[in-house]
Amino acid sequence: MQRKTSLFVLATDTSDATITAAAEAAQGQDAYLACLLLDNLPGSPYFVSGTTAFGSAAMPADWVDGLRDARQAAEIRAAEVNDLLTRNSCTGDVQYAVCAGADIRLLCAQRAKTCDIAQFAEGLRDHGAVFREALHGLLFQSPVPVIVNGAPFASCNRVFLAWDSSLAASRAAHLALPWLCRAEEVVIGCFESGASDQRDGEDPGTDAAAWLSHQGCKVTVSQFPGGGQDVGHGIQRRAREAGAGLVVMGAYGHSRLREAVFGGTTRTMIDQTELPVLFAH
Repeated sequence: MQRKTSLFVLATDTSDATITAAAEAAQGQDAYLACLLLDNLPGSPYFVSGTTAFGSAAMPADWVDGLRDARQAAEIRAAEVNDLLTRNSCTGDVQYAVCAGADIRLLCAQRAKTCDIAQFAEGLRDHGAVFREALHGLLFQSPVPVIVNGAPFASCNRVFLAWDSSLAASRAAHLALPWLCRAEEVVIGCFESGASDQRDGEDPGTDAAAWLSHQGCKVTVSQFPGGGQDVGHGIQRRAREAGAGLVVMGAYGHSRLREAVFGGTTRTMIDQTELPVLFAH
């Protein structure tokens, strides 16, 4: 018997209703829910200038007390989350940490190494730094795909695969095969973009369509002209027109620095909150 393991990243203020919904969905699929409860450090040390040419580190007077309180709150909430899993007959575990930056990335990546997919609790975006660092760690330092704005166990009749022949798009398609094979139809969307150096012959998407057809998927290929439109907004528009319940796409086909400075398709799709998206890098 195969049992999927889903990494569920949440915060101390994630509601009982959200956790219960995730537990019920996992239990319905006989899946294991690996919960990772994260909270940011309560402020940071800072530097002050003095009489010398070099500054010195300073610490808020109540920083240690704040850290202790944050850890106690995380421990208490983790125990409550564990009780919710038990009440819903959901197999899983709960780990918690109060940290920041690279530690969040490392924790998420390490935990994901023994999971099949990662998801974020509703409302985690409100914890901006935690959401960004967790997403970075999962995309760049772990082997699993990441779903935003959705749940890994939700069924969808139509999946929209954003395809540009890149390695990231190919990895996303491979990791999303369980969803693609369960869907009634897979729509492969190819967008013209002068920024892409990838080529897929005269008929973009046909090779991917043939491969997915061999997997038993019913596939439709749609080619969309760029027309100067941002590809991220184009994906959203075409996915809605197709009635897709899930978008599958590669993340950060260009460097993360370039997308952070100039914007990009990945950033656009991460910022939107309506369409469920499965990312892989």
